[in-house]
Amino acid sequence: MKNLLSLIFIFVFLASCGTLSRKQDTNTYPTDAQDESIIKSSQLDTPKLVVGIVVDQMRYDYLSRFYSRYGTGGFKRLMNDGYNLTNNHYNFVPTYTAPGHASIYTGTSPMNHGIIGNNWYDKFEGSVIYNASDVDYNSVGTTSDEGKMSPRRMLTTTVTDQLELHTQGRAKVIGISIKDRGAILPAGHAADAAYWFEGGDAGNFISSTFYMNTLPQWVIDFNAVKKANEYLKTWETLYPISTYTASGSDLNKFEKAPRGKEDAVFPYDLNTLRSDNGNYSLIKATPYGNTIVADFAIEALIKEEMGKDDITDFLAVSFSSTDYIGHQYGVNSIEIEDTYLRLDRDIERLLESLDQEVGEGKYTVFLTADHGAVHNPAFLQSQKINAGYFSTSSFKKQLEKDLKEEYNQEDLISNISNNQIFFNKASLSLNDINPIDLENFIASKITDYDQIDKAYTRNALVSGQMHDGTGYLIQNGFHHKRSGDVIYVLEPAVISYSKTGSTHGSSQSYDTHVPLLFYGNGIRKGSSSKRTEIIDVAPTISSLLKIGFPNGATGNPINDVLKH
Repeated sequence: MKNLLSLIFIFVFLASCGTLSRKQDTNTYPTDAQDESIIKSSQLDTPKLVVGIVVDQMRYDYLSRFYSRYGTGGFKRLMNDGYNLTNNHYNFVPTYTAPGHASIYTGTSPMNHGIIGNNWYDKFEGSVIYNASDVDYNSVGTTSDEGKMSPRRMLTTTVTDQLELHTQGRAKVIGISIKDRGAILPAGHAADAAYWFEGGDAGNFISSTFYMNTLPQWVIDFNAVKKANEYLKTWETLYPISTYTASGSDLNKFEKAPRGKEDAVFPYDLNTLRSDNGNYSLIKATPYGNTIVADFAIEALIKEEMGKDDITDFLAVSFSSTDYIGHQYGVNSIEIEDTYLRLDRDIERLLESLDQEVGEGKYTVFLTADHGAVHNPAFLQSQKINAGYFSTSSFKKQLEKDLKEEYNQEDLISNISNNQIFFNKASLSLNDINPIDLENFIASKITDYDQIDKAYTRNALVSGQMHDGTGYLIQNGFHHKRSGDVIYVLEPAVISYSKTGSTHGSSQSYDTHVPLLFYGNGIRKGSSSKRTEIIDVAPTISSLLKIGFPNGATGNPINDVLKH
């Protein structure tokens, strides 16, 4: 009897465990109806389209300096109805176009993604290479070599790549820019397309066989219209020139006029100037270069039916004419102010098209820049601010002289570019010179030169860890395999450039401090002055889309921006 009672107890206990197990299973594994509900909820939380906007050479203060002149539907819409991060910086140098675009989309810095400049000296090939050039692919839409491009020198994935991987290639990813690198690097390796503008006598958007063998019919049709002709007209200020009080005088000595025009003053008769300035290439250095990019982006949105299904698509748009104009006319010019007032209208047009084609609240936009720019040093000097011009050729001559005196050799340096000194390793080996000793000698010597602020050796950058200051920025921009042997830093507002216009590339805040705006689906409304870094953009978008981070990502999601 006792055994029988024991058996009954065990049976009841096991039955009870089985019931609990089934309840747990019911809670853990949803029914078909619950599955469908979860899928629909996920689809509502995820945007149908992400639009990444990069404005080339946009300083943060262009948002505040021209704020009162912007309309309500462009920059102000993104700032006031989205999330505005007012203290966003690049966490590396050099601050150039290619490293900037690559870092925005990979979520990491050049030390990992490998795009260490627009051009850089390849110590293995013994020549200077371009970041996107690729002889293994051919041009599409042109007979020139301007389409022989790919993103293969970018070593890590992008957020756009991760979206393609996550959706098994069902997402549609397209990159668009005036510049090839502004379209290619954001689009990534797995994109459906990247298009950029060919100037000269072409005036068309082209691509590479890396993406396609022939242009889609809608691109052929767009090119056939020759919209560029519409924009090679007279560039006059959008408003009366007397109202441009946020800028300097129109006539000054700090700007460079186009060829064929004596002074850099309004108006600019572009149709007359085109013959002396590369024909359709002239449009790049006018606000209408941004306008034609907006035209093309809206056409891609419509013809490619982006954001029309439940799989998120990605449109990467880079406005590059701001960079050409900044280089030519400078930060303080009326030309740059007018360009941003016109870009504001182009962004408004793009947002209105997104409202119409995708639906307000169903898409997400972020806007940032690939770098800022320095005020023209001659202008700063006129304001009694320290600034100046650095001669790389004079620097090289002085360094060669000092090396000759110390080592009795003249061929120890292979290349000096992007503020990097590359050693001739064969010569060092032949003359039994220790590379670390040479690094230390050069770093110590050049810091005594005029206008050199700091110097860093390869050994220090490879073996140590720098957590802040200029060293932190240098180290993040230093790729162990591709970068040079000594890196030097110029004094603030000292540039190696012409005495007209502006440039960029430094570790100073005028180059690192750029806008970062998020807007739309899944984005909170607000602002923050907490420091963020450009490498945080891709992880933030990845978190929004619930996809894997780019495989080299070192940034973090900006949680304050996201609703969930």
